[in-house]
Amino acid sequence: MGLLAGVALVAGTKGTILFGLIGFRVSIPFLLRLRRRLGTWRAPAIGLVIFAVMFSLSAFVIGPAISGQSGTSNQTPTQQVDHSSHHG
Repeated sequence: MGLLAGVALVAGTKGTILFGLIGFRVSIPFLLRLRRRLGTWRAPAIGLVIFAVMFSLSAFVIGPAISGQSGTSNQTPTQQVDHSSHHG
């Protein structure tokens, strides 16, 4: 059950947010090093914007394209099943 719960957490919106926050947390030392090296917050801000854009592109465009999922599912069932035959 733990494995299924982990997969459900990672696969959904919560997982996307979780990995975004992890990525942001891991990038903090890099951003601080940029700030110290260049003496301005402009470069770290640009780096953070690039990170956000690339993460969003990966999570919301490339990921669903690879997995075959689309944001809007407008599919209708192709076959109707008569359930009254096995309900008594």
